[in-house]
Amino acid sequence: MSEITLKGNKINTSGTLPEVGSKLKDFTLVKDDLSEKSLSDYQGKKLVLNIFPSVDTGICAASVRKFNEEASSLDNTVVVNISKDLPFALKRFCAAEGLNNVETLSDFRGSFGTDYGVSLVDSGMKGLLSRAVVVANENGEITYTEQVPEIAQEPDYNAALAALK
Repeated sequence: MSEITLKGNKINTSGTLPEVGSKLKDFTLVKDDLSEKSLSDYQGKKLVLNIFPSVDTGICAASVRKFNEEASSLDNTVVVNISKDLPFALKRFCAAEGLNNVETLSDFRGSFGTDYGVSLVDSGMKGLLSRAVVVANENGEITYTEQVPEIAQEPDYNAALAALK
């Protein structure tokens, strides 16, 4: 369990992020057309898993925009935004923002949050995902993780992107 905060108030997650050097855990998430996507769909690609509570909040939206901006210049890399938002909300947001260099996937009917240790287990945000980043190389080995300690703060984009090189 990790202890993080939301505007200074303590919140706990369901576990801890996978360790650097370990392999990504398999997942099945939902695309905006309600089809499913799993880890095997990204075989041979570098991945940035941008995990957050909801795209309808300012910081979450900022992280999606920032990774979208940075992703366009990275070779063999896919940024996957993951939240409990419904796929329709994620699609609407990306369309309205003109974001086309990232993928958005929903964990609304999956176990990703629990499997990756990022489900919030208490507070008014119970059931949503914490703000975290997991980066993996093309072999699925984790090269960087960040459990953002304060939900109202953005992740360390530079460190995440540096882990891709």
